[in-house]
Amino acid sequence: MIHDNAWTTYSDADLTKVESLSKDYINFISNGKTERECTDELVCMAEAAGYRNLADVIAAGDKLTAGSKVYAVNMGKAVMMLNIGEDIVRDGMNILGAHIDSPRLDIKQVPLYESDELAYLNTHYYGGVKKYQYVAMPLALHGVVAKTDGSVVKISIGEKDEDPVFFISDLLIHLAQDQMQKVAAKVIEGEDLDILVGSKPLKGEEKDAVKAAILGLLKEQYGIEEDDFISAEIEAVPAGKAREAGFDRSMILGYGHDDRCCAYPSAVAMIDVPDVKVTSCGLFVDKEEIGSVGATGMESHFFEDMMREVLDRMGIYSELNLTRCLRSSRMLSSDVSAAFDPLFADKFEKMNAAKFGHGLVFNKFTGSRGKSGSNDANAEYIAQLRGLLDKHGVIYQTAELGKVDVGGGGTIAYILSLYGMQVIDSGIPVLSMHAPWETISKSDLYEAYKGYKAFLIEAK
Repeated sequence: MIHDNAWTTYSDADLTKVESLSKDYINFISNGKTERECTDELVCMAEAAGYRNLADVIAAGDKLTAGSKVYAVNMGKAVMMLNIGEDIVRDGMNILGAHIDSPRLDIKQVPLYESDELAYLNTHYYGGVKKYQYVAMPLALHGVVAKTDGSVVKISIGEKDEDPVFFISDLLIHLAQDQMQKVAAKVIEGEDLDILVGSKPLKGEEKDAVKAAILGLLKEQYGIEEDDFISAEIEAVPAGKAREAGFDRSMILGYGHDDRCCAYPSAVAMIDVPDVKVTSCGLFVDKEEIGSVGATGMESHFFEDMMREVLDRMGIYSELNLTRCLRSSRMLSSDVSAAFDPLFADKFEKMNAAKFGHGLVFNKFTGSRGKSGSNDANAEYIAQLRGLLDKHGVIYQTAELGKVDVGGGGTIAYILSLYGMQVIDSGIPVLSMHAPWETISKSDLYEAYKGYKAFLIEAK
Protein backbone atom coordinates (compact mmCIF):
# COMPACT_ATOMS: atom_id res chain seq x y z
CA MET A 1 0.00 0.00 0.00
CA ILE A 2 1.57 3.32 -1.10
CA HIS A 3 0.97 6.45 0.94
CA ASP A 4 1.63 10.03 -0.11
CA ASN A 5 4.60 11.85 1.29
CA ALA A 6 2.84 14.71 3.05
CA TRP A 7 5.34 17.31 1.83
CA THR A 8 4.26 16.73 -1.79
CA THR A 9 0.63 17.58 -0.97
CA TYR A 10 1.04 20.92 0.80
CA SER A 11 -0.06 24.29 -0.47
CA ASP A 12 1.73 27.46 0.59
CA ALA A 13 -0.92 27.94 3.26
CA ASP A 14 -0.25 24.42 4.59
CA LEU A 15 3.48 25.06 4.71
CA THR A 16 2.89 28.20 6.75
CA LYS A 17 0.84 26.19 9.25
CA VAL A 18 3.50 23.47 9.39
CA GLU A 19 6.19 26.00 10.24
CA SER A 20 4.05 27.81 12.82
CA LEU A 21 3.17 24.60 14.67
CA SER A 22 6.79 23.42 14.53
CA LYS A 23 8.12 26.68 15.92
CA ASP A 24 5.71 26.55 18.86
CA TYR A 25 6.52 22.88 19.46
CA ILE A 26 10.27 23.57 19.49
CA ASN A 27 9.66 26.14 22.22
CA PHE A 28 7.49 23.65 24.13
CA ILE A 29 10.06 20.85 24.29
CA SER A 30 12.94 23.26 24.86
CA ASN A 31 11.15 24.66 27.91
CA GLY A 32 9.63 21.36 29.03
CA LYS A 33 12.46 18.91 29.63
CA THR A 34 10.86 17.19 32.62
CA GLU A 35 7.36 15.98 33.39
CA ARG A 36 7.00 18.83 35.92
CA GLU A 37 8.02 21.45 33.38
CA CYS A 38 5.68 19.98 30.75
CA THR A 39 2.86 20.07 33.29
CA ASP A 40 3.52 23.76 33.90
CA GLU A 41 3.53 24.44 30.15
CA LEU A 42 0.27 22.53 29.61
CA VAL A 43 -1.46 24.30 32.50
CA CYS A 44 -0.46 27.67 31.05
CA MET A 45 -1.89 26.63 27.68
CA ALA A 46 -5.12 25.41 29.28
CA GLU A 47 -5.65 28.51 31.40
CA ALA A 48 -4.98 30.79 28.44
CA ALA A 49 -7.75 28.93 26.59
CA GLY A 50 -10.24 29.42 29.41
CA TYR A 51 -9.92 26.11 31.25
CA ARG A 52 -10.54 26.28 35.00
CA ASN A 53 -8.75 24.29 37.68
CA LEU A 54 -11.12 21.52 38.76
CA ALA A 55 -9.92 21.96 42.34
CA ASP A 56 -11.17 25.57 42.28
CA VAL A 57 -14.51 24.46 40.84
CA ILE A 58 -14.93 21.92 43.64
CA ALA A 59 -13.86 24.38 46.34
CA ALA A 60 -16.37 26.97 45.09
CA GLY A 61 -19.17 24.42 44.82
CA ASP A 62 -19.72 25.40 41.17
CA LYS A 63 -21.61 23.24 38.73
CA LEU A 64 -20.25 21.84 35.46
CA THR A 65 -22.42 21.71 32.34
CA ALA A 66 -22.02 21.20 28.62
CA GLY A 67 -19.41 23.70 27.45
CA SER A 68 -17.49 23.74 30.73
CA LYS A 69 -13.73 23.38 30.39
CA VAL A 70 -11.62 22.19 33.32
CA TYR A 71 -8.19 20.77 34.02
CA ALA A 72 -6.73 18.80 36.91
CA VAL A 73 -3.11 18.35 37.98
CA ASN A 74 -1.68 15.27 39.66
CA MET A 75 1.25 16.03 41.99
CA GLY A 76 2.66 18.52 39.50
CA LYS A 77 3.58 15.71 37.08
CA ALA A 78 0.43 14.87 35.12
CA VAL A 79 -2.52 16.79 33.70
CA MET A 80 -6.07 16.03 32.58
CA MET A 81 -7.95 18.50 30.35
CA LEU A 82 -11.71 18.10 29.87
CA ASN A 83 -14.09 19.92 27.53
CA ILE A 84 -17.60 18.74 28.45
CA GLY A 85 -20.06 17.84 25.71
CA GLU A 86 -23.78 17.13 25.62
CA ASP A 87 -24.14 13.67 27.18
CA ILE A 88 -20.98 12.37 28.81
CA VAL A 89 -22.63 9.20 30.10
CA ARG A 90 -24.29 8.11 26.87
CA ASP A 91 -21.62 9.32 24.44
CA GLY A 92 -18.55 8.79 26.59
CA MET A 93 -15.47 10.81 25.68
CA ASN A 94 -13.00 11.24 22.85
CA ILE A 95 -9.69 10.86 24.67
CA LEU A 96 -6.22 11.86 23.53
CA GLY A 97 -3.66 10.28 25.85
CA ALA A 98 0.09 10.81 25.85
CA HIS A 99 2.95 10.64 28.33
CA ILE A 100 5.24 13.52 29.23
CA ASP A 101 8.11 11.66 30.90
CA SER A 102 11.20 10.76 28.87
CA PRO A 103 14.34 8.65 29.40
CA ARG A 104 17.06 10.48 31.36
CA LEU A 105 19.45 10.19 34.30
CA ASP A 106 18.01 10.76 37.78
CA ILE A 107 20.27 12.09 40.52
CA LYS A 108 20.39 9.65 43.46
CA GLN A 109 19.29 10.61 46.99
CA VAL A 110 22.85 10.48 48.32
CA PRO A 111 24.70 11.60 45.20
CA LEU A 112 27.59 13.96 45.90
CA TYR A 113 31.08 12.55 46.41
CA GLU A 114 34.72 13.37 45.72
CA SER A 115 37.31 11.11 44.14
CA ASP A 116 40.89 12.19 43.47
CA GLU A 117 40.01 15.88 43.66
CA LEU A 118 37.04 15.62 41.32
CA ALA A 119 33.42 16.02 42.51
CA TYR A 120 30.66 13.84 41.08
CA LEU A 121 26.91 13.30 41.28
CA ASN A 122 25.80 9.67 41.30
CA THR A 123 22.89 8.84 38.97
CA HIS A 124 20.30 6.16 38.28
CA TYR A 125 19.13 5.95 34.67
CA TYR A 126 15.38 6.18 34.04
CA GLY A 127 13.69 4.23 31.27
CA GLY A 128 15.24 2.35 28.38
CA VAL A 129 18.53 3.97 27.40
CA LYS A 130 21.74 3.05 25.64
CA LYS A 131 24.00 4.07 28.50
CA TYR A 132 27.01 4.82 26.32
CA GLN A 133 25.06 7.59 24.56
CA TYR A 134 25.15 9.77 27.68
CA VAL A 135 28.92 10.09 28.00
CA ALA A 136 30.99 13.02 26.71
CA MET A 137 28.01 15.27 26.00
CA PRO A 138 26.78 18.45 27.75
CA LEU A 139 24.09 17.84 30.33
CA ALA A 140 21.73 20.16 32.18
CA LEU A 141 20.17 19.65 35.61
CA HIS A 142 16.42 20.19 35.99
CA GLY A 143 14.12 19.50 38.91
CA VAL A 144 13.09 20.48 42.40
CA VAL A 145 14.54 20.32 45.88
CA ALA A 146 11.93 20.08 48.63
CA LYS A 147 13.18 21.39 51.97
CA THR A 148 12.00 20.45 55.45
CA ASP A 149 10.63 23.97 56.04
CA GLY A 150 8.06 23.36 53.28
CA SER A 151 9.77 25.43 50.62
CA VAL A 152 10.58 24.02 47.18
CA VAL A 153 13.59 25.18 45.17
CA LYS A 154 13.33 24.86 41.39
CA ILE A 155 16.52 23.86 39.60
CA SER A 156 17.39 24.55 35.96
CA ILE A 157 21.13 24.77 35.28
CA GLY A 158 22.76 24.36 31.89
CA GLU A 159 20.23 25.85 29.47
CA LYS A 160 21.23 29.52 29.40
CA ASP A 161 24.34 30.68 27.56
CA GLU A 162 25.83 31.90 30.82
CA ASP A 163 25.11 28.63 32.68
CA PRO A 164 27.69 25.93 33.27
CA VAL A 165 26.96 22.47 31.89
CA PHE A 166 27.84 19.04 33.26
CA PHE A 167 29.13 15.84 31.68
CA ILE A 168 30.14 12.21 32.11
CA SER A 169 33.71 11.50 31.07
CA ASP A 170 34.65 8.74 28.64
CA LEU A 171 37.88 6.77 28.29
CA LEU A 172 40.23 8.18 25.66
CA ILE A 173 40.53 6.04 22.53
CA HIS A 174 44.28 5.66 23.09
CA LEU A 175 43.63 3.53 26.21
CA ALA A 176 40.34 1.94 25.17
CA GLN A 177 41.53 -1.33 23.63
CA ASP A 178 39.77 -3.45 26.24
CA GLN A 179 36.72 -1.21 26.36
CA MET A 180 36.23 -1.47 22.61
CA GLN A 181 35.95 -5.24 22.89
CA LYS A 182 32.91 -5.03 25.17
CA VAL A 183 29.33 -5.44 23.97
CA ALA A 184 27.45 -2.13 23.79
CA ALA A 185 25.42 -2.87 26.93
CA LYS A 186 28.65 -3.12 28.93
CA VAL A 187 30.77 -0.35 27.41
CA ILE A 188 29.44 1.96 30.13
CA GLU A 189 27.89 0.39 33.23
CA GLY A 190 24.97 2.02 35.02
CA GLU A 191 27.00 2.77 38.12
CA ASP A 192 29.60 4.53 35.98
CA LEU A 193 27.17 7.19 34.79
CA ASP A 194 28.45 9.68 37.35
CA ILE A 195 28.31 13.33 36.41
CA LEU A 196 31.40 15.49 36.87
CA VAL A 197 30.34 18.71 38.62
CA GLY A 198 33.53 20.34 39.90
CA SER A 199 37.31 20.30 40.28
CA LYS A 200 38.24 23.44 42.28
CA PRO A 201 39.10 22.76 45.96
CA LEU A 202 37.97 25.02 48.78
CA LYS A 203 40.99 26.74 50.28
CA GLY A 204 41.74 25.71 53.83
CA GLU A 205 39.71 22.50 53.61
CA GLU A 206 41.82 19.41 54.25
CA LYS A 207 39.39 16.61 53.35
CA ASP A 208 37.11 16.45 50.27
CA ALA A 209 37.90 20.08 49.51
CA VAL A 210 36.26 20.01 46.05
CA LYS A 211 33.05 18.53 47.44
CA ALA A 212 33.11 21.17 50.18
CA ALA A 213 33.43 23.89 47.54
CA ILE A 214 30.45 22.52 45.62
CA LEU A 215 28.35 22.38 48.77
CA GLY A 216 29.29 25.96 49.48
CA LEU A 217 28.12 27.05 46.04
CA LEU A 218 24.85 25.14 46.38
CA LYS A 219 24.15 26.79 49.72
CA GLU A 220 25.10 30.24 48.50
CA GLN A 221 23.20 30.14 45.20
CA TYR A 222 20.22 27.90 46.03
CA GLY A 223 20.04 27.56 49.80
CA ILE A 224 20.57 23.81 49.46
CA GLU A 225 22.29 21.64 52.08
CA GLU A 226 23.72 18.21 51.35
CA ASP A 227 20.88 16.47 53.21
CA ASP A 228 18.36 18.22 50.95
CA PHE A 229 19.26 15.84 48.13
CA ILE A 230 17.27 13.23 50.05
CA SER A 231 14.05 15.04 49.17
CA ALA A 232 15.07 16.24 45.71
CA GLU A 233 13.96 15.19 42.26
CA ILE A 234 16.69 16.31 39.88
CA GLU A 235 17.05 15.00 36.35
CA ALA A 236 20.11 15.18 34.10
CA VAL A 237 19.06 15.78 30.50
CA PRO A 238 20.85 16.88 27.33
CA ALA A 239 21.63 20.60 27.50
CA GLY A 240 20.41 22.92 24.78
CA LYS A 241 17.32 23.75 22.78
CA ALA A 242 15.62 21.66 20.14
CA ARG A 243 16.72 22.67 16.64
CA GLU A 244 15.58 22.48 13.05
CA ALA A 245 17.53 19.77 11.23
CA GLY A 246 18.61 19.21 7.66
CA PHE A 247 19.54 21.62 4.86
CA ASP A 248 15.82 21.83 4.09
CA ARG A 249 14.87 22.35 7.76
CA SER A 250 12.28 19.58 7.36
CA MET A 251 13.07 17.88 10.67
CA ILE A 252 13.32 18.72 14.36
CA LEU A 253 16.20 17.41 16.48
CA GLY A 254 15.47 17.54 20.18
CA TYR A 255 15.40 15.82 23.54
CA GLY A 256 12.15 14.19 24.67
CA HIS A 257 10.19 13.77 21.42
CA ASP A 258 9.06 10.49 22.99
CA ASP A 259 6.38 11.33 23.88
CA ARG A 260 6.08 15.10 23.97
CA CYS A 261 5.74 15.28 20.18
CA CYS A 262 2.36 13.59 20.69
CA ALA A 263 1.41 15.41 23.90
CA TYR A 264 1.84 18.88 22.38
CA PRO A 265 -0.34 18.47 19.26
CA SER A 266 -2.91 16.68 21.45
CA ALA A 267 -3.11 19.70 23.76
CA VAL A 268 -3.26 22.12 20.84
CA ALA A 269 -6.05 20.06 19.26
CA MET A 270 -7.98 20.18 22.55
CA ILE A 271 -7.70 23.97 22.59
CA ASP A 272 -8.41 24.43 18.88
CA VAL A 273 -11.70 22.48 19.09
CA PRO A 274 -13.48 24.59 21.73
CA ASP A 275 -17.07 23.57 20.90
CA VAL A 276 -17.77 19.85 21.03
CA LYS A 277 -20.85 17.65 21.07
CA VAL A 278 -18.92 14.69 22.48
CA THR A 279 -16.79 15.42 25.56
CA SER A 280 -13.11 15.71 24.71
CA CYS A 281 -10.38 14.72 27.14
CA GLY A 282 -6.62 15.16 27.08
CA LEU A 283 -4.54 12.93 29.35
CA PHE A 284 -0.87 13.77 29.84
CA VAL A 285 0.71 11.33 32.26
CA ASP A 286 3.98 10.42 33.91
CA LYS A 287 5.97 7.19 34.38
CA GLU A 288 5.16 5.51 31.05
CA GLU A 289 8.84 4.87 30.43
CA ILE A 290 9.02 2.68 33.53
CA GLY A 291 5.70 0.89 33.16
CA SER A 292 3.08 3.56 33.95
CA VAL A 293 3.44 2.80 37.66
CA GLY A 294 3.20 5.04 40.70
CA ALA A 295 0.80 7.75 41.78
CA THR A 296 1.38 9.84 38.64
CA GLY A 297 1.40 7.03 36.07
CA MET A 298 -1.59 5.90 34.02
CA GLU A 299 -2.14 2.91 36.30
CA SER A 300 -2.95 5.22 39.21
CA HIS A 301 -6.61 6.05 40.04
CA PHE A 302 -6.17 9.76 39.25
CA PHE A 303 -8.14 9.66 35.99
CA GLU A 304 -11.00 7.69 37.53
CA ASP A 305 -11.08 9.87 40.63
CA MET A 306 -11.17 13.10 38.62
CA MET A 307 -14.00 11.73 36.50
CA ARG A 308 -15.93 11.00 39.70
CA GLU A 309 -15.42 14.61 40.73
CA VAL A 310 -16.57 15.85 37.31
CA LEU A 311 -19.72 13.73 37.33
CA ASP A 312 -20.43 14.90 40.86
CA ARG A 313 -20.14 18.56 39.81
CA MET A 314 -22.53 17.74 36.95
CA GLY A 315 -25.02 16.26 39.45
CA ILE A 316 -24.99 12.82 37.80
CA TYR A 317 -22.40 10.88 39.78
CA SER A 318 -22.87 7.17 40.37
CA GLU A 319 -20.50 4.28 39.86
CA LEU A 320 -22.82 3.00 37.13
CA ASN A 321 -22.67 6.33 35.28
CA LEU A 322 -18.88 6.37 35.62
CA THR A 323 -18.69 2.84 34.19
CA ARG A 324 -20.99 3.74 31.31
CA CYS A 325 -19.02 6.90 30.55
CA LEU A 326 -15.68 5.11 30.40
CA ARG A 327 -17.01 2.10 28.51
CA SER A 328 -18.62 4.37 25.88
CA SER A 329 -15.40 6.32 25.29
CA ARG A 330 -12.90 6.16 22.45
CA MET A 331 -9.18 6.82 22.76
CA LEU A 332 -6.16 7.58 20.65
CA SER A 333 -3.19 6.48 22.73
CA SER A 334 -0.91 9.10 21.30
CA ASP A 335 2.55 7.59 21.47
CA VAL A 336 5.44 7.55 19.05
CA SER A 337 6.42 4.80 16.66
CA ALA A 338 9.79 3.79 15.22
CA ALA A 339 10.57 5.49 11.92
CA PHE A 340 12.09 3.26 9.25
CA ASP A 341 15.84 3.85 9.21
CA PRO A 342 17.62 2.76 5.99
CA LEU A 343 20.88 2.46 7.94
CA PHE A 344 19.30 -0.29 10.07
CA ALA A 345 16.91 -1.69 7.48
CA ASP A 346 17.34 -5.29 8.63
CA LYS A 347 15.48 -4.53 11.88
CA PHE A 348 12.29 -3.50 10.08
CA GLU A 349 9.71 -5.24 7.93
CA LYS A 350 9.48 -2.51 5.33
CA MET A 351 5.86 -3.01 4.25
CA ASN A 352 4.75 -2.48 7.85
CA ALA A 353 7.17 0.22 8.94
CA ALA A 354 6.44 3.89 9.58
CA LYS A 355 8.10 6.32 7.19
CA PHE A 356 9.25 9.88 7.78
CA GLY A 357 6.93 12.41 6.16
CA HIS A 358 4.08 9.98 5.65
CA GLY A 359 1.92 11.26 8.47
CA LEU A 360 0.22 10.05 11.61
CA VAL A 361 1.07 6.43 12.49
CA PHE A 362 -1.44 3.86 13.73
CA ASN A 363 -0.07 0.83 15.52
CA LYS A 364 -2.91 -1.68 15.75
CA PHE A 365 -0.88 -3.40 18.43
CA THR A 366 2.40 -2.84 20.21
CA GLY A 367 3.80 -5.28 22.77
CA SER A 368 6.57 -7.66 21.77
CA ARG A 369 6.99 -10.73 19.63
CA GLY A 370 3.70 -12.65 19.89
CA LYS A 371 1.83 -9.42 20.74
CA SER A 372 2.71 -9.94 24.40
CA GLY A 373 1.49 -7.04 26.53
CA SER A 374 -0.31 -5.32 23.66
CA ASN A 375 -3.66 -3.69 23.13
CA ASP A 376 -4.95 -5.10 19.83
CA ALA A 377 -7.45 -2.59 18.43
CA ASN A 378 -10.73 -3.76 16.87
CA ALA A 379 -11.12 -3.67 13.09
CA GLU A 380 -14.42 -1.79 13.36
CA TYR A 381 -12.78 1.02 15.32
CA ILE A 382 -9.95 1.32 12.82
CA ALA A 383 -12.47 1.52 9.99
CA GLN A 384 -14.26 4.38 11.76
CA LEU A 385 -10.97 6.23 12.20
CA ARG A 386 -10.05 5.71 8.55
CA GLY A 387 -13.32 7.31 7.52
CA LEU A 388 -12.99 10.40 9.67
CA LEU A 389 -9.33 10.93 8.76
CA ASP A 390 -10.10 10.64 5.06
CA LYS A 391 -12.93 13.12 5.49
CA HIS A 392 -10.56 15.70 7.00
CA GLY A 393 -7.71 15.08 4.56
CA VAL A 394 -5.32 13.66 7.15
CA ILE A 395 -2.34 11.73 5.81
CA TYR A 396 -1.76 8.61 7.89
CA GLN A 397 -0.02 5.25 7.83
CA THR A 398 0.09 1.99 9.75
CA ALA A 399 3.10 0.28 11.26
CA GLU A 400 4.57 -2.30 13.58
CA LEU A 401 7.49 -1.59 15.91
CA GLY A 402 10.15 -3.49 13.98
CA LYS A 403 10.31 -7.10 12.87
CA VAL A 404 8.22 -9.59 14.81
CA ASP A 405 11.06 -11.35 16.62
CA VAL A 406 13.40 -8.39 16.99
CA GLY A 407 11.85 -6.55 19.94
CA GLY A 408 8.87 -4.40 20.78
CA GLY A 409 7.54 -1.82 23.15
CA GLY A 410 4.53 -0.69 25.13
CA THR A 411 2.26 2.31 25.67
CA ILE A 412 -0.61 3.32 27.95
CA ALA A 413 -3.19 1.90 25.51
CA TYR A 414 -3.76 -1.39 27.30
CA ILE A 415 -4.55 0.38 30.58
CA LEU A 416 -7.42 2.43 29.15
CA SER A 417 -8.71 -0.57 27.20
CA LEU A 418 -9.45 -2.25 30.54
CA TYR A 419 -12.49 0.04 30.86
CA GLY A 420 -13.95 -1.53 27.73
CA MET A 421 -13.39 1.53 25.55
CA GLN A 422 -12.02 1.44 22.01
CA VAL A 423 -8.28 2.25 22.00
CA ILE A 424 -5.53 2.35 19.40
CA ASP A 425 -1.97 3.65 19.43
CA SER A 426 -1.46 6.63 17.16
CA GLY A 427 1.55 8.89 17.06
CA ILE A 428 4.55 10.22 15.20
CA PRO A 429 7.47 8.25 13.71
CA VAL A 430 10.76 8.97 15.47
CA LEU A 431 14.36 8.36 14.42
CA SER A 432 16.85 7.48 17.19
CA MET A 433 14.05 6.85 19.68
CA HIS A 434 15.23 6.99 23.32
CA ALA A 435 18.55 8.54 22.33
CA PRO A 436 19.48 11.80 24.08
CA TRP A 437 18.63 13.57 20.80
CA GLU A 438 15.72 12.20 18.76
CA THR A 439 14.38 13.37 15.39
CA ILE A 440 10.91 13.86 13.91
CA SER A 441 9.55 15.27 10.67
CA LYS A 442 7.71 18.58 10.84
CA SER A 443 5.11 17.22 8.42
CA ASP A 444 4.33 14.26 10.69
CA LEU A 445 3.85 16.64 13.62
CA TYR A 446 1.36 18.63 11.55
CA GLU A 447 -0.52 15.56 10.32
CA ALA A 448 -0.77 14.29 13.90
CA TYR A 449 -2.30 17.61 14.94
CA LYS A 450 -4.78 17.41 12.06
CA GLY A 451 -5.63 13.81 12.96
CA TYR A 452 -6.14 14.53 16.66
CA LYS A 453 -8.33 17.51 15.81
CA ALA A 454 -10.44 15.45 13.38
CA PHE A 455 -10.85 12.77 16.04
CA LEU A 456 -12.19 15.27 18.59
CA ILE A 457 -14.64 16.68 16.05
CA GLU A 458 -15.93 13.47 14.47
CA ALA A 459 -15.45 10.39 16.67
CA LYS A 460 -18.59 9.01 18.32
